[in-house]
Parts: sequence; structure tokens; C-alpha cells
Amino acid sequence: MIKIADIEKIEGIRKILSGKTDSFHKIEFDSRRVEPGDFFVAVRGIHTDGHHYIDEVVGKGVAGVCCEVLPGKPDPGVTWVQVENSAIALGEITSIFFGEPSKKFRLVGVTGTNGKTSVATSLYNLFRLMGYKVGLFSTTGIMIEDKVLETIHTTPDALVLQKYMGEMAETGCAYVFMEVSSHAVDQERIAGLHFAGGIFTNLTQDHLDYHKDFKSYLYAKKKFFDRLPAEAFALINLDDRNARIMVQNTKARVSTFGIKTPADFHARILESHFDGTLVVLDNKEIWIPFVGDFSVSNMTAVYSTAVLLGEDPEKILENMSRLPMVPGRFEVFYSPEGIIGIVDYAHTPDAVAKVLKTIRRLGESNEKVITVVGAGGNRDKTKRPRMARFAYDLSDILILTSDNPRDEEPEKIIHDMLEGLTKDEQSHVISIPNRKEAIKTAFLMAKPSDIVLVAGKGHETYQEIRGVRYHFDDREELKRMMNIE
Repeated sequence: MIKIADIEKIEGIRKILSGKTDSFHKIEFDSRRVEPGDFFVAVRGIHTDGHHYIDEVVGKGVAGVCCEVLPGKPDPGVTWVQVENSAIALGEITSIFFGEPSKKFRLVGVTGTNGKTSVATSLYNLFRLMGYKVGLFSTTGIMIEDKVLETIHTTPDALVLQKYMGEMAETGCAYVFMEVSSHAVDQERIAGLHFAGGIFTNLTQDHLDYHKDFKSYLYAKKKFFDRLPAEAFALINLDDRNARIMVQNTKARVSTFGIKTPADFHARILESHFDGTLVVLDNKEIWIPFVGDFSVSNMTAVYSTAVLLGEDPEKILENMSRLPMVPGRFEVFYSPEGIIGIVDYAHTPDAVAKVLKTIRRLGESNEKVITVVGAGGNRDKTKRPRMARFAYDLSDILILTSDNPRDEEPEKIIHDMLEGLTKDEQSHVISIPNRKEAIKTAFLMAKPSDIVLVAGKGHETYQEIRGVRYHFDDREELKRMMNIE
């Protein structure tokens, strides 16, 4: 048995596994997937504790076990590694097992409440346009160059991360961009990764069902920057009041960006339209095919990151104007009759407010804004009334519907959202639990030049109900209603 007192000093584990990884079939933390010859890491999870299954996996013939607490009589035929935090150890061990792939390319993490997907995906697209092989870990999926792999988590578990990072390294990726969720930081899913940089987009209310309070949510994000190495960069959005807190204890080089606040990298909006925005970025005019202040902020982060990674500013700007839309992020459609449909992933109060304020600024005074929105089940309930409040205040017609109800009744979720409105206001809201019917109703109510916003699901191609995922795509429904391909 070998005891590692401080898992963050991983040289001990590296020595233990050096030359032994070939003798292990694979690394596992799920006892159900264990096979003879595996190395099992007993992780304390949200719903179960891997330590409860140590005897079971030893009986299956594992070659090694990593745990925080040893069993009463450790089997002498098993390699035992005792650590203080087995969740961190999982990341470190898995990284070593796959040859520490994150050291073979430049890995950049993006964290924040909103904008993670847009920034990470646009960086992936930008660097591919500039001729690099690139990998991506995103809410929309995992990309290894053109290869698309689905994922159910914004940031996958350590095994998935390291496995596909190993494949990215073998493919010859020079850069990898990934969304870093607060859950992933808190659960140590990113342990064992070597980051070249980290980006902070913004912080508003979300995930309080998990973190319980805003301070805990904030510090989960902050921990990502606390652990960045000195040779990395930390890029923060100075327009967000929490930006400076993120880097209070970081060893990384701090750079700033903003569109409202003077910063190292600053953008100014000249013109805004439904098909894009003309901005001044780094004292140069550029047309970007994205809409809204939040999109300009995201693109400023993209530009700043590319510069910090050593790319030529002229080349960056030239390719930014060619960037494709990010699926389900203020994606605009036009019907033959002149109705404008918009699909957006906005699923927090702040995101709903920003999208609707953008629509209001871009639209004409005589058109109506019809909003279709719901809230996810089994998630932060405190944001539901606030989402309805913003949606009601900034829409002419509000239709509340289901999102991913999961194990909750859609009617109950809608009831929680309505709590954010007065009784009189509630009487002016349309409630249609069936999302397809809600979208159909919105378009039947719309007239030429009106704007229909379908918010909450964005790129998602499913609706999760009682543990089952059914095919459902807001964009498909929208285009069907609009009679467009």
C-alpha cells in the first residue's frame, strides 16, 4: 500500500504508475463497468460513494484501487493508493494513463454563466479558419477536427476528457478549447489538465439548486483561476462586477476585455442589425455575423484570446468576419411573410433579459415581440419567477411552456414562473405546456414584421421527460411553422 499525503503533489502517483499503465486494462470509477485488470478509483459522488463498492471490484479482479479510506484488510494482490481526495486523483491518474495529453497542445478553458458555448465554439472555428487542427469540448458536443461526438455534460467526466484529449493529441491538434462548468470545477473533473489559459465571461444567477447560494457558485468559478499555472493567462470581462474577484489569487498573467469599461482589449459598437454588428475592435472596424452587446462581448473575448495565444491581429480580424453562427445562439430565421423568428439558448434570467433587450433595440416600434419560454425541471427553482418577470416586461405577448421538465410536471414549473408576476399580469400570460403547440400558437398570432423568440433550448435536439429523451428541435419547429427549409 502506498499513501500519498498531498494529491496535488502528484509525483508520487506518477512514480507508482510509471511503467505500470500497460498492466492496467483501463481506469474506472463506476463499479458497474469494472473488468478484471482495471484500476478502480473510489470517488465520493453526489448520489453514491465509490468506497462502498471496493470489496465488489476487488472480487471482480481489479489490479489496483485508489481510495481515501482503505478497507479493513487490503488484498495484498492489489496495488493500493491512498489519497486525500480521490476525485482529484482520478483526473491525475487518468491523465498519466493517457500520456498527459493536455501538455501536447494548448488548452484554453472558458467559464461563466453565459457565453461559454459561443466563445469556445467561435475560438474552435476561428483557429480552424487560420489553418490549425483544433479540438472542442462544448455543450453542443465534442469536436476532434471534423469528427463530432455527443456529450450529455457541458464538461465531461475526467475519463471522457482524458480519453478524447488523447485522441486530439494523436490527431495533431495544436489547440483545444473547452467549456468549464462550475459543476466540473467543484467535482474536480478538470483535475490533471494543464491549461494554457482561462477566460471569464460573466456571472449571474444559475445552478443554485446545486451550489445552494451565489457565493458558493462564484467561488466554484474562482477555483478554476486559482489553479491556473503561472505560465498561463487569465482573461476576464471587466464589464462584470465579479471579474476582479475571479483573479484575486491566480498565479496566471491577468488580461482584461470589455465593451463598456476601459480594458486591455476594448470593442465599441457602431451599427447593429439582425444579421450582424459593425464594431471597432483594437482600433479597426470589423463586421461580425453576431447580434447583441453580449455577442460583441463574446467576440471581444475571442479576439483577445487569439492575441494572447500569439496570433497576428490582422489575421484574426480577417477571419473573425467569416465565423459561422453558433447553433441556437440568437439564430435568426425569416418567413416569406416577413415574420422574424429567433432561437436562443437563453435559460437564465440575465440571458432572457439580454436577448429581449437586444431584440427591442434592433426592432421597429410598430412590431410585436412574442416570447415562448420555459424553465428546466429539477434545476434551480429560484430563477423561474425572475425569468418570467423579465420575459413579461420585455415582450408584448408571453407564452410560458415546458423546457426539459425532467421529473417535474410542466404545469408546476409554469406555476413557479408565474409567481414572478402579479395576478393581473398572470391573466395576460398564455400557458401552453406542450412546447410544439406553444411555438405554433406564437406563429399563428404573429403578423408580418413581428418577432417570435423561442428561448431556453437553443441547439438542443431533444426534450427530456421522465428520464426519456424525445426528439425535439426548436429550430426545426420554427422553420416548419415559417414554411422555410
